[in-house]
Amino acid sequence: MSMIPELQTQRLLLRPLELADAEQVQPLFAQWEIVKYLNAIVPWPYPDDGVFHYYRDVALPAMERGEEWTWTLRLREAPHQIIGAISLGCREDNNRGFWIGLPWQGQGLMSEAVFAANDFWFEVLGFSKLRVPKAVANVSSSRISAKTGMRLVSFEEHEFVSGRLQAEIWEMTVEEWREHKRLYRP
Repeated sequence: MSMIPELQTQRLLLRPLELADAEQVQPLFAQWEIVKYLNAIVPWPYPDDGVFHYYRDVALPAMERGEEWTWTLRLREAPHQIIGAISLGCREDNNRGFWIGLPWQGQGLMSEAVFAANDFWFEVLGFSKLRVPKAVANVSSSRISAKTGMRLVSFEEHEFVSGRLQAEIWEMTVEEWREHKRLYRP
């Protein structure tokens, strides 16, 4: 995991996930407004030790195998406080996921994190395409995809924590990414 670098944006530090982060993340993550549009593999009600077990048993082993890259999000002005997370993964048709705590939503912070993660995906890891599904009802997440240069390519039905919903599939190629970042910086 030492191969996963810390990333920075204008306002954020993206630090590689550590097991010690679980205690701080648990109360932020285990909220209906955070999890309702996540993949149905996330249990609800969320267990009191759910973040610890997920980090220990799923996320950290995937990071060690080089199949996932996960960072906690922290404000540069408060580097000890976790405010969210972003993850990249080698899953077919689902290469990025994120969440941010309720007090920090609507401030453009996740767009900054997505910009940094997308750049890592394409320019460091060398992937040629990024795809992400999201619930149609998750309008804020769709706006982030559009703002960061992705395009809507299809609709499907997916299982989310809140049930079976219509999902959008967003996509971007490395060429599209390079053109987007040439024109736009968060």
